[in-house]
Amino acid sequence: MKVKRVLVRGGGDLASGVVACLHRAGWQVLVCELPAPLVVRRKVAFAEAVYEGKVQVEGIDAQLAHSYADVEPILESGRVAVLVDPELTVLESLRFKAVVDARLLKRDLLDDNPKDLAIIGLGPGFEAGENCKVAIETNRGPNLGQILWEGKPEADTGKPAAVNGYSLERVLYAPAEGIVKHYCAICDVVEAGQLLAEVGGLEVKAKIAGVVRGLIREGIRVKKGIKIADIDPRMDSKSCYKISDKAIIIGCSVLEAMKSIEKEFVG
Repeated sequence: MKVKRVLVRGGGDLASGVVACLHRAGWQVLVCELPAPLVVRRKVAFAEAVYEGKVQVEGIDAQLAHSYADVEPILESGRVAVLVDPELTVLESLRFKAVVDARLLKRDLLDDNPKDLAIIGLGPGFEAGENCKVAIETNRGPNLGQILWEGKPEADTGKPAAVNGYSLERVLYAPAEGIVKHYCAICDVVEAGQLLAEVGGLEVKAKIAGVVRGLIREGIRVKKGIKIADIDPRMDSKSCYKISDKAIIIGCSVLEAMKSIEKEFVG
């Protein structure tokens, strides 16, 4: 029986939904990340293994690989492997059936993926037949999760999805460049106006009441304007540990695309 092995670029919350779907379908998954990932929904992100060494997301275990030699034993043990390798140099040592680019950089026509592998590109920045084999729609709405064998996904709206009527109010951004300092934790219930964090000495306060569903890691340096926190007005602390419905829909679409790619793959 041939090993089904796929590489996923990025280990944020949406990428982790893709990883979870692939893993549960029997694929061995390697996540390639940056040396210091900037993740907000840290309780549902495999990227956290870069800092913690190992994590569990919805019952799926992931472990940091400290070298290329560590990757295969981790995968063979039934865990997700996480490797700091933004340039994908691991491809010189290990074979994969496809690369899923789940970094969600949202830039026009990304062109830094390997040319000799099937690329599945998530969201803006990809066009099927140009810089990827297949693209996946990531905008919420009737087309979410659409598998595009030609054409490109919709442009980024720049607006977070509404939850209980709140959209822009529920997402908080760094007011300046600097080091993040926490005044709360993920799963805390906060009130509107409550101090959540400081960045570069400037305060970041909640705009609405809710549960802190996501909060970027303390002590990390961020640029002005980057997303640093996510407030869920539904007051459900369990949501902090649940992969979003959006991520699962996208993950199921990636899995469907992989089934088609697998039929074409030889070797």
